[in-house]
Amino acid sequence: MQTLIKPSAAIRQNYSEIANLCKQTGEPVFLTKNGEGDLVVMDITAYDQREKQLELREKLIEQRRAGIADIPARTVSENLRSRLKEKAAHV
Repeated sequence: MQTLIKPSAAIRQNYSEIANLCKQTGEPVFLTKNGEGDLVVMDITAYDQREKQLELREKLIEQRRAGIADIPARTVSENLRSRLKEKAAHV
């Protein structure tokens, strides 16, 4: 991930450019004021995706704390395939 840093004046002067940069890269743009970090601007689609990832991580952490074992994705896929085959055989 490349860190994109712009002065805060850039948002006023070049809103469209910064908005396009956020949309094209999917990465946040960090705005500075007087040389110090001030704000973070990002595309709403990228923001929504990050929020969903954070929610999923929180759920996984809760499951681990509750003692629920992790199941590899491959195992889940194999189990689903076998159950679908079983259902198809009974039809």
